Amino acid sequence: VLAAPRRLEGGFCPHPSTMAGKNKRIIALFDVDGTLTEPRKVVSPETFEYLKALREKICIGVVGGSDLVKQKEQLGDSPNMFDYCFSENGLLAYKDGVKIGETSLVGHLGEANLKRVINWALHYIADLDIPIKRGTFVEFRQGMLNLSPIGRNCSREERNEFEKFDLANDIRKTMVAKMREEFADLNLTYSIGGQISFDCFPSGWDKTYCLRYLPEGDYDEIHFFGDKTFEGGNDFEIYTCERTIGHSVEDADPMTTLKQLAELFGLPAPAKLTPPDAH
Repeated sequence: VLAAPRRLEGGFCPHPSTMAGKNKRIIALFDVDGTLTEPRKVVSPETFEYLKALREKICIGVVGGSDLVKQKEQLGDSPNMFDYCFSENGLLAYKDGVKIGETSLVGHLGEANLKRVINWALHYIADLDIPIKRGTFVEFRQGMLNLSPIGRNCSREERNEFEKFDLANDIRKTMVAKMREEFADLNLTYSIGGQISFDCFPSGWDKTYCLRYLPEGDYDEIHFFGDKTFEGGNDFEIYTCERTIGHSVEDADPMTTLKQLAELFGLPAPAKLTPPDAH
């Protein structure tokens, strides 16, 4: 189902970007999982080629919660594939393939507070009664902690099963609620994304963080496409931000993203996408 954008001024057509030449006053920003790819899968050849063509019409950027290594596993050379490449919500930022910014969680929180959060999370997960547990329950990233009750080392099948269990039992939502109480003094934000984990980071370090690299005077329109646009999802803040025009990919299908882009910018979407396991 094509979700209507949250707000849109002046309708879809005609759009200035449908004219000849690249419109550098418009930029489209994309989430990764459930927007450009299926969760933790590699981008399809068709989506890759579509983005390449779109970049000739407007500016494009990617803003993912994962670190750059994981982003590259899914998208390839993302710093050179997009005009702007933001990993970990923009805490690591590239423009035209050149690094333009980097921010550290350790420097902000300090070792004592960081250790306090990690120790609490490990104790909580240790006492958590869920069907299975694997490994890598806490993943330290440049600007956030990624916490996974099942552990990031789970298999694809185990990941899918945990997602169903979590939806039925609110495992992640409950853990987030308890952490909000425990660490109220640290002014942290918790963002549920993907299938098995959630992110923990200083307030204001959500995906809107990347917008500091996009000067207001440089863009007439900043479009954002993401699937976790509900409150508590890791796309919510940038989707609802006053500086962006938000588009929700409610079925987490990359084809839906391309169809929305086709409607907006007049670039025809492919008939179908190669299944993730076939490329």
